Amino acid sequence: MLKHALVLAALLLPGAFANAHEYSVGELHIAHPWSLQLPPNAPNVAAYFVVHNNGASDDRLLGADSPISDDTQLHEHVQTTTGAMKMQQVKGVEVPAGKDVVFAPSAYHVMLMQPKDRSLLEDGKRFPLTLHFEKAGDVTVQVVVQKQPPAEQAGHAHAH
Repeated sequence: MLKHALVLAALLLPGAFANAHEYSVGELHIAHPWSLQLPPNAPNVAAYFVVHNNGASDDRLLGADSPISDDTQLHEHVQTTTGAMKMQQVKGVEVPAGKDVVFAPSAYHVMLMQPKDRSLLEDGKRFPLTLHFEKAGDVTVQVVVQKQPPAEQAGHAHAH
């Protein structure tokens, strides 16, 4: 029985690591970068993740870039005076000391405009994304393309 349990654990372990990918730069910790699979007619794709600032001072995400797009922008969703949600580009995103900033649908996100290689945007694929922070510097993460949002971010509201 113990032998079967050990074999099962050995088989499941790689899957756990494949879904839980995390990165650190300076005092910042970036958890589970992901993107939705690109629908056939969609011109752009967004990348999402959570940044936690373990430091004693604020930092700022200044921008991002990826070899899959010549135009990568920081965006946020905001509510207009009529109550409608609108997406807009931002120059940077504050990462307060000791806090999380969530990049998720209907919140902050990195928009990759007109991706060059759509084959990299299929379920199970990965693509590189370099995040540029004011104090911590640059960190390149691997964005996992998924059919569905992670359970903890499905329908997440703008949070930071």
